[in-house]
This record gives sequence, structure tokens and C-alpha cells, in this order.
Amino acid sequence: MSDPLTTAMPRRRFLGAFGLVAAASAVPAVAREADTVLTATDVHVSDYPTVQATRWFGDQLAKETDGRLGLRLYHSGQLGREADQVDMARFGAIDLTRVYSGGLHNAFPLTAALGLPYLIRSKAHLRRVIDGPVGAAVLAGFEARGLVGLAIYDCGARSVYNVRGPIVEPADLHGLKLRVPPSDLFLALMRGFGANPTPLPFGEVFSSLQTHLIDGAENNIKSFHSSRQFEVARFWSETRHSWAPDVLVMSKRRFDALDASDRERIRRLAGNSVSIMREQWDRTEDAAREAVLAAGVAVNEVDHAAFEAAARPLRERYAAHPGIGPLMARIAEDTDA
Repeated sequence: MSDPLTTAMPRRRFLGAFGLVAAASAVPAVAREADTVLTATDVHVSDYPTVQATRWFGDQLAKETDGRLGLRLYHSGQLGREADQVDMARFGAIDLTRVYSGGLHNAFPLTAALGLPYLIRSKAHLRRVIDGPVGAAVLAGFEARGLVGLAIYDCGARSVYNVRGPIVEPADLHGLKLRVPPSDLFLALMRGFGANPTPLPFGEVFSSLQTHLIDGAENNIKSFHSSRQFEVARFWSETRHSWAPDVLVMSKRRFDALDASDRERIRRLAGNSVSIMREQWDRTEDAAREAVLAAGVAVNEVDHAAFEAAARPLRERYAAHPGIGPLMARIAEDTDA
């Protein structure tokens, strides 16, 4: 397994990020009329639970400071792809962003402990893990590369969906072009299942399904519904292979420029926003499932033992990693899942 921390950013990615940083410095200029306005981004739509939690965070920040600090939130991918937004936050062009942890595995390897297949077993298990020492260690790991980890938002179990037919065992994935986040972990996992993994930004999945650039993808049921990908991919198979969560991060440059009391306030309010996100998630997750079922999507269970067996070699590889292995052991110690 290559060390993601020693992998250079591809030249094209670097130039693209540089261009977006320059653009962001100009486009959100209205948002930066005063130093008290923080800029936040999310690729999800306005009523998505993570967007609502970040909006609540901003409202509380303004309330506690009598408007001295505030937040301007760009949702629905208005400022680009998640990977671009991470780079923009590191460079200080934006202040906060909510991103899926699967896209962070290569640059921030400790996040991989939360996304490994069949290690976390349930929503309750995940929440205990991210609320405890493992979650704290993952958040602390961001500071080495220009970010501050503020909160971890759980986002449900990830399963496979596609345009061709039900998936019951790994053999059914053989030859299927399946979208994955830009993560070595997910690339290796889907190859282990027999699929042909194709890394794509979240915002490109719908059109890629329509044009048959890909045959399917993997995600949680809420994102499957809110992105309207269910209108194209009519088969949802309950692999529940990963519980990789979302993360709210902040530019370290911006964070360090604040005084100590404001830094404490931001950490506290971001932590409190987790319960807001969970309340919204729990309220809407079942509704999303009911909506895709009502739309005629075929949902099936899978042979979980076969999928777990196919994923075992990947877990064993990550267990040997000096930073990830100990976190995996802590997660596995929680047997009340």
C-alpha cells in the first residue's frame, strides 16, 4: 500500500486547484466584505442534513457574537467539486467545507479507519466510534496538512446501485463500471469485488449513468435519493459495505488567525452541530428509502458473507498500517454493535 502522504498532487490537479483558488478569491469576494464573514461549502442540496447542520452552526455563531462572526454557505456544489474545495480550504481561499471522508483517505490516511469494509457494523456503532477517542484522533490528523477537523457527520451505510440488475454476490459485479470516490481504499475494494471502479466527482454521477459512462455507483440511500440518481439506476443492492462518514473541516490558516475565544467557540458549535445533523438524518433517511421504493427501484439483500470474504484481504492490508491499524483495533473492540 503506497504512502498517500508522499504522493505528489498530479500536475493537472494542482493547476486546476490553483485556478479554483484564484477564482474563489474573486467569486466569494462579496462574502469577504468583512473579515467576520466565513465562507462554507457543500456539494449537497440546500435541505440535506449536513447543509442544515452547517447553516445552524453559522446561525449560532452569529447569535453568540451579536453578528461579529457569521457564515455564508454555498451549497449544491456552487464552488466546485469536493476535492477542489478541500484544496481551496487548505490554501485559505474558503474557510469551511463539508466533505465525504472517502475522498480524504489518500491525503489524510487516518480517515480510512472509518471507511474500511465491514469494520463498523451499524449506525449506533459508528456514532460511538466517532464520538470517542477514534473520532478525536481522526479529527486531530487534519492539522498536519493545513486543515482543522471540526466535526464528523455520520451518513448511513453505503450500498451498490446500478442500471443493469440485482447484485447478490461479488461475482455479479464482474465487469461493471462502478463509480467510486477518489480513494485508493474504494478502488481496491471494488476491484476485490470484481467491479471496474471508476473515480468520479459526486456531481458527475447522474450524467455518467445516463450516458452509460458508468453502470452504477455506491453511496448511502439519502444521497441516492437527493441526487435523483434513482431515476436512472433502478437496482439498489444492500451491500452495506462501508459506513464512511462526512467531515466538517476548516482552513487552519483562517482558524489560527482568530483569537482563542473564537477558536473555542467554533470548535464547540461545530461539535454541537453533530446532533442537529443526526436529528435531520434520522428524520429523513427512511423517507428517502420509501421514496425510491415508491418510484419503482428494485431493492434486494445480498450474500454478506461472500462480500465480507472478498473484502478481508483489504482489511488485513490496512491493519498493517502503523497509524490506521491501532484505530481499527479500537473500533473492533467495541463489540456492542
